[in-house]
Amino acid sequence: MTRVLAINGSPRKDGNTAILIRAILSELEKEGITTETVQLGGKKIHGCTACMKCFENRDGKCVIDDDLVNGCIEKMRAADGIILGSPVYFLDVTSEMKALIDRAGFVSYANGHPLKNKVGNAVVAVRRAGASRTADSMLHFLLANDMIVPGLPVIGMGLDIGDVEKDAEGMDRAEHLGKGMAQLLKHLNRHPLPVQNGEGR
Repeated sequence: MTRVLAINGSPRKDGNTAILIRAILSELEKEGITTETVQLGGKKIHGCTACMKCFENRDGKCVIDDDLVNGCIEKMRAADGIILGSPVYFLDVTSEMKALIDRAGFVSYANGHPLKNKVGNAVVAVRRAGASRTADSMLHFLLANDMIVPGLPVIGMGLDIGDVEKDAEGMDRAEHLGKGMAQLLKHLNRHPLPVQNGEGR
């Protein structure tokens, strides 16, 4: 069974970022792909402390174990595709998304790059400025983990909740990404790439 995990870094559970994510997941679900969304906003999540314990332990976990990050890491490892979404907060990702990608990235590097060859992309909800930088922060995480990124990230314009639905081009890009991800995931299911546990690096 092919699975795609979406992680929403917005404090608004049903805001513009969620609307864009749902548009992508809807296209994936039409193709029989199982989807799940994890909401970061409103949850306790610590920033990385650079303690390097993940490199000492190499157990696939962050040593900070009283928030949702390790659960997200497990879900990422189990998924075939990953979508990261964030609104623009002061010209970059939200603090919750930054904490996740810092800690999950360290754990991945410490454990042989288990996200290698998974399919991923980024979603950004923006009012005006900062969309490219926000997308880059999430794309850097995906690319640094040797993931496959098909096409451009989805960027939707809007301020108030629901405004992004008025951005016809942004909504069209979300649907296009969903269809493209589904096609690629189906191809990879039929023709798997080498093992994803980082062996041979």
